[in-house]
Amino acid sequence: MKIDILTLFPNMFDGVFQESILKRALDEKKVEINLINFRDYTEDPHHKVDDTPFGGGAGMLLMCQPIFDCVEAIKTEDSVVILLTPDGVPYQQKTAFELSHKKHIILICGHYEGFDERIRSICDREISIGDYVLTGGEVPAMVLVDSITRLLPGVIKEESYLEDSFNENYLLDYPNYTKPRVFRGMEVPEVLVSGDHEKIEAWRREESIKKTQERRPDLLSK
Repeated sequence: MKIDILTLFPNMFDGVFQESILKRALDEKKVEINLINFRDYTEDPHHKVDDTPFGGGAGMLLMCQPIFDCVEAIKTEDSVVILLTPDGVPYQQKTAFELSHKKHIILICGHYEGFDERIRSICDREISIGDYVLTGGEVPAMVLVDSITRLLPGVIKEESYLEDSFNENYLLDYPNYTKPRVFRGMEVPEVLVSGDHEKIEAWRREESIKKTQERRPDLLSK
């Protein structure tokens, strides 16, 4: 998979892709990630990429020309162009699974007060990572790259993500424990050390439902 990230601040990604699972995926060429500063595509002699909004208002808007030209220069028939915006469709685990099967993803990071509305016309999807506003699309881009890359073949064990919260059954993950069996008076549930795998699976299913009911009852309706 190839992921191109269009951003005015590529240095924000320093370190994020050089640690842990993402670094290993890059080193093993499971994914290719390119940071593209779309300021390099502006035709403005002063390298300007934003301007004031028609009709007045606070802040500056990203202009069409640099982003259009940048996307058109790198887009192929296999590309999926995604605009990261607070008013996009809420991001979910099932979206991450779907995108993990794409060959080429282009992520557009907005910044400043917003962007010219016409930029939406070159995007295949608009995604939001939550009902709040950030300074730009760089952090959401990191979220998408991390959540998608871990699902690529060979990056982590398949069984590790098949049991994730928010998977197809819409249940939160069951509680997990490791050694020691007793820590400060808190004991591991007896069933987990019983060796009875059928009972363990039943317990985990029951605990997932219970946890979801308590914390995210909205998921049970799905």
